[in-house]
Amino acid sequence: MTELIDGVRTAVAARTDWSGTAELVADQLRRHLPTPAVLTAQQRLGSPDRYTSHTLYVEPDSSFSIIALVWRPGQLTRIHDHVTWCVFGVIQGTEHEELYDADLNLVGRSDNHTGDVRGFAPPGDIHRVHNTGDTTAISLHIYGTDVTRIGTSARRFYN
Repeated sequence: MTELIDGVRTAVAARTDWSGTAELVADQLRRHLPTPAVLTAQQRLGSPDRYTSHTLYVEPDSSFSIIALVWRPGQLTRIHDHVTWCVFGVIQGTEHEELYDADLNLVGRSDNHTGDVRGFAPPGDIHRVHNTGDTTAISLHIYGTDVTRIGTSARRFYN
């Protein structure tokens, strides 16, 4: 994780706009995407009740945090957007993502497989993530804030 953390720190220090930062961080995550071994065996199991998150790192100045999300089959998020830029990389399984416009019209779908990395920034970041597979999926998310301090990466939830 040291090389990833150093790379993200360098990307954030470039002080570009949120979209540019997301692109720079995504490049670093592609170069340094860890394996599921970054989590303990117990953490990799997830929860039968809902997807789980594990904080892996928070930058001391709160400029970014790295969180692992574990999704058992069928688990999903609500439709939401974010408080800041976000980059994610799938390290196990497949995550299905649905993208929405500001009127909550479905505008795109994608299946993100192991090794896939994507980044985005508000506005235009309304989405829902769903494990549509029959095995556990794990992804690493890097947010442009300390999500442990603010409690969530979501800015709003939509019905």
